[in-house]
Amino acid sequence: MKRVFFFLILALSMGTLYAQGIVDGLRYSQDNITGTARFNALSGAFGALGGDLSAMAINPAGSAVFLRNEASVSARFLDRENEASYFGTLTGSLENDINLNQAGGVFVFDNADENSLWKKFTLGVGYNNNQSFDNELFIAGNGNTSISNFFLQQAQGIPLNSLQLQGNETISDLYSFLGQNQGVAAQNAFLGYQGFIFDPVDPENSNNTQYTSNVGSGNFNQEYTFLSEGYSGKYTLNLATQFTDDYYFGINLNSHVIDYQQSTFLYETNNNQGSTVNQIGFQNNLSVLGSGFSAQLGGIAKVADYLRLGLTYDTPTWYTISEETSQYLETQRTIEGQTNTAIIDPRILNIYEDYTLRTPGKVTASAAYIFGKDGLISFNYSYKDFSEITFKPTSDPSFSALNSNINNTLTAASTYRIGGEYRIENLSLRAGYRFEESPYKNKEIVDDLTSFSLGTGYNFGSYYFDFSYSWIEQDRQQQLYNVGLTDRAAVNTTDSSLVFTFGLKL
Repeated sequence: MKRVFFFLILALSMGTLYAQGIVDGLRYSQDNITGTARFNALSGAFGALGGDLSAMAINPAGSAVFLRNEASVSARFLDRENEASYFGTLTGSLENDINLNQAGGVFVFDNADENSLWKKFTLGVGYNNNQSFDNELFIAGNGNTSISNFFLQQAQGIPLNSLQLQGNETISDLYSFLGQNQGVAAQNAFLGYQGFIFDPVDPENSNNTQYTSNVGSGNFNQEYTFLSEGYSGKYTLNLATQFTDDYYFGINLNSHVIDYQQSTFLYETNNNQGSTVNQIGFQNNLSVLGSGFSAQLGGIAKVADYLRLGLTYDTPTWYTISEETSQYLETQRTIEGQTNTAIIDPRILNIYEDYTLRTPGKVTASAAYIFGKDGLISFNYSYKDFSEITFKPTSDPSFSALNSNINNTLTAASTYRIGGEYRIENLSLRAGYRFEESPYKNKEIVDDLTSFSLGTGYNFGSYYFDFSYSWIEQDRQQQLYNVGLTDRAAVNTTDSSLVFTFGLKL
C-alpha cells in the first residue's frame, strides 16, 4: 500500500471540471531564465549590455550590439534539494536534472549605405528554458489532523444516493458521472465513502446529507510525497536595429510552451481510539500542456562613452492550457477484529475544459558601465504585478472567485540583478547576485529569493567556451491540501546549477 504510481492511468471518460488555484497561476507566471553560461554567471544582469544570445531574451535590442553572426548552445545540470520540517520532523529530498538550457543564433546585416543613420539590422532566433519543473519533495511527521477531514468536508451536503452504486453500476461509472455532473468535490466524497472513511448520520435515508468520520481524533503518522517534472520554454523571433552609434532598438515575438506533470501521494496511519480506519493512501495526478504568446519591446542607449542604459517592456503572456487529472484511494479498516483493504481505483482520466491564463507583464530598467576592454558592471531592475494574473473566462463563477482571491493574496514584486565581468586577455572572470521579492503579500507563504553566481569563459577567436555556477535559495510553507488537511510544512529549497556553453562566431 505504501507506494506511488506516477501517471499510470487509463482514459475512459471526459469531464468538465475546474481545479485551478493560485499555485497554478504562479507556476506559469514566474520564470528563471538561466540561458548561456555568461548570462547565468552575471545573474542575468544583461538588460543594458546585449551582445549575448540570452541577453536578447531580456532586452530585444541586445542583438543589435553584435558585430558579427553568432550561434551558441548551452546545457544545464541542476541539483535541487528540499528540506522540510513538519511537526518537528525534518526530511530531505534531492532531484537531479540535465536539460537543454539555451540554443540560438543571430545574423548581422550591415547597412551598405555608409551615410545612413541606420547602421545595421539583426535577425535573431532563440530558445530559452524559462523554468524546470523537475522536483521531488518528501514530508513526514506526526500531525494532529487526518486526511479523513478532507473527504468528510467534501461530502457534507451531498445526498447519500449520489455516493452509492446503483444496480450494475461500477466504480468507474459513478465516478465518471459525478465528475461530469457534480464536479471534483463529489468525486472526492465518493472516494471517501467507498473507502469507508466516513458514514452517513442517517444510513436509512437516501437523501441524507450529513456524515461522520470513521477515523478517531488523535495523532496521525503522515508521509506526503510530491513529484513533478516538465518545463516551460520560450521560442523567440528577434528583430533589432542600430541607429547612429548610440541607440539600439528591438522587438521579440515569443511563443511559449508548458509541459508539466505532477503526482502527490499521502500515506497516513493511526492507532487512535474510535478509529475503524487505520490506514489511508491517497494519490492525485495532474498533467498539463499549454501554449502561449507574448512580445517584448526594448531599447539601449549609449549616454556616455562607457555608460549604457536599457529599458524593456514585456507584454502579458496569453496561454491556452489543457489539464487532465486522475485519482486513487486505498484504505485499511478493522471491524470486530477483521482487517480488510478497500481499493478504489476508478481508472478515469478527467479531462478539463481548456482555459485561458493571462500572466502579468513586466518592465525592466537597466544600466551598465563598460571599463574599456578590461570589464564591466551591470544592473537590472524589474517590476511585475502578480495580482494581475487572470484566469478566463471571467464569466465563470469559479474563475471569478479565483481571480478575486489572487488579487487579495498576491502583490507586485521587484527583482534586482547585478553582475560583473573582468577580462584578462582572452580569459573572462564573472560573478553576479540576484534578489527577487515574494509575489505573496504574506511572505510566510513564500519568502524572498536570493541567488549568487560565478563563472568563467575563454575566447578562442572564432569560437568560445563558457562555464557558470549558480546557487538559489528560497523558503516557503507547503500546504498539503486546500481543505480538510490544511497543515503546512516549512520547506527550504536550494538549486545548484552548472551551465556549459559552446559558441561560434561566424
